[in-house]
Amino acid sequence: MENPIRRITAKIQREHLHRLNRKRISQISKQIPDNDPENPDQPPIIIFNASTRLEGISLNAGFSLITAWALRMAGYPVIHFVCARGMSRCVLGTNRDDPIQAPPCTRCIRTSKDMYVNSSVRAFEFEMNAAMKQELQDLPLEELLTYPLDDVPLGKLILPSLRWILRRHHLVDDEDTRQLARHYLLSAETIVREFNHLLDQAQPQAVIVFNGMFYPEAVARFLALQRDIPVYTHEVGMLPLSTFFTSGEATAYPIDIPETFSLTEEQDRLLDDYLAQRRAGKFTTAGVKFWPEMRDLKSAFQGEMGDFKAIVPVFTNVVFDTSQSHANVIFPHMFVWLESVLKAIKTHPEILFVIRAHPDELRIGKESAETVADWMVKQNVLDLPNVRFINANEYISSYDLIDVAKFVMVYNSTIGLEASIMGKPVLCAGKARYTQVPTVFFPKSKDEFCNTLEKFIKSEKIEIPAEFVSNSRKVLYSQLFLASLSFSDFLEDENLWKGYVKIKNFKPQALKAQNSPAIATILRGIQQKEQFLHRS
Repeated sequence: MENPIRRITAKIQREHLHRLNRKRISQISKQIPDNDPENPDQPPIIIFNASTRLEGISLNAGFSLITAWALRMAGYPVIHFVCARGMSRCVLGTNRDDPIQAPPCTRCIRTSKDMYVNSSVRAFEFEMNAAMKQELQDLPLEELLTYPLDDVPLGKLILPSLRWILRRHHLVDDEDTRQLARHYLLSAETIVREFNHLLDQAQPQAVIVFNGMFYPEAVARFLALQRDIPVYTHEVGMLPLSTFFTSGEATAYPIDIPETFSLTEEQDRLLDDYLAQRRAGKFTTAGVKFWPEMRDLKSAFQGEMGDFKAIVPVFTNVVFDTSQSHANVIFPHMFVWLESVLKAIKTHPEILFVIRAHPDELRIGKESAETVADWMVKQNVLDLPNVRFINANEYISSYDLIDVAKFVMVYNSTIGLEASIMGKPVLCAGKARYTQVPTVFFPKSKDEFCNTLEKFIKSEKIEIPAEFVSNSRKVLYSQLFLASLSFSDFLEDENLWKGYVKIKNFKPQALKAQNSPAIATILRGIQQKEQFLHRS
C-alpha cells in the first residue's frame, strides 16, 4: 500500500506544478495574437490531441501547445478541437481492468481550460447514436473491428487503440472487449459528425494531430485527407524534449534521405558521442530512462558462450505498440516471426540464441498482457539447451551481445540500426524506421526470411554490403539531429511524472522562426510542403 504521507506530498507537488503551468500559460498566451479564426485573412489550422494526456502537460501536449503559439505568432489562425466529455471512453481514460469505469472528464476538461486559455476552441460533446448502438449490440468482435460508417472504416481505425490500451495484439472476444469496442465506435461516430462539421465551417488549410494512430486523431486525419486537406502528425523525437513532425504517419518515422547526403567529420563525431552515451545506458526515450543500471554480458553468461559454435541475439518489440501496424508486413505479427525463429533454434543446437525482451514490456503502468516471457513458457522454449532469455527487467548490455554475435536478429527495434553501425549483419523481420534504405538484410517474404536465416547460420562468413554501415549512420544521424526538433527552449521535465513537462518562462518572441531552429523547421514544413528536417 502506498505511503499516505508520500501520496499527500506528491499531490501537493503536482498541484504546485499545475498552478505554475497555469500561470505561465496565461502570461504567455495573453501576449500572442489570436488571428481571429472567425474572420481570418487566411484559412485556419486545426490542432487536435485528445489522446496524449488527461491532466498535466505531457510531452506531446506541450509540443502541440507550443506549436499552436508559434503558428499564431507567424500570423496563422489556429483552432483547437477539444474534447469536453466528447467520448464515452477515450484511450487514456480507459481502465482496461474495468471497462465500465467512466473516464476522468472533469480533470481533463480543467486541464484543457488551463492550456487553451486565450485561444480559439471548438469543444465537442458525446452524443449517443441510438440506432448505431442497437446495431452494434450483438455483433461479435470480428465484425466490430471491421465495422464501416458510410465510407469511414471505423472498426479499422479503433483497432490500434484497443490493442494499445489492452496491451495485447490478440484481442479476446469477450464481453469486456466487445463493450470497449462499442464505446470506441460510438465515440468515433461522434467525432466523425463533429469534426466534419468543423471542417465544413472552418475550411482549414491544414490539420495537425498527435500520433495519428489512436482513434480520435485517426478519425480526424482520415476525414481531413478525404478532403485533400494536408495533415501533419507528431510524436516524441529521439532526443530529450524533442518532437518529430511529418506529413505521413509519425509512428512510422518516415524520412527521405538524399543519396548525395554524407556526414561531415563533425557530424560523425556528434553521432559517435551519442552512440557512446547509448552504450553506457545514459539516455531517455519520451522522458523514460529504461536503463537504471547496465550489467556486462560476462556476468550473465560466464563460461557458457564457449560451449557453442556461435551466438545469435534476438531482439523483440512490444507487440501492442502503435508502431507494429507499420512493422507487420512480412509476418502478421511478432509472435509468428518468433515461431519461425524457434524452428531454427530447434534445428541448430550448435548455436546459442539469446532472446531479449524489450524493456518497455514490463514498464510500470504499461505492462504488456502478451509478453515474450509468456510466449517462451507456452512454447517450452526455455527447455531448449541452446536458448538464453533476458527479460525486460534484466539490465544486461545489448551492445555486449552484439559484440559477440555472429549476426543479429530484430523485428523492428532501433537496436538493429545500431548493430548495423557496429558492423554486424542484421536480419530484420519487420518494417522499421530504417528499412526504407539499405541498412540491414530485410527479406520480402516469410519464405525468404527463413531461407536467409538458414543461410546465415550455415555460412562461415556473412558478407555485408558496403553501404549498410554508411547508410545506417546517415539514417540514425538524420533521425537524431535533423528530424528531432528540440523544444528545450520552451519545455522542461517536471520530474514527478515521467514524460510530463513544465512550461518554461520565456518571452513570446522566442517563438519566432528566426529565434528557434525547431519552429523555423515546422513553419517551413507547413509553408513549403517539405520534410520537417533541420537544414544542416
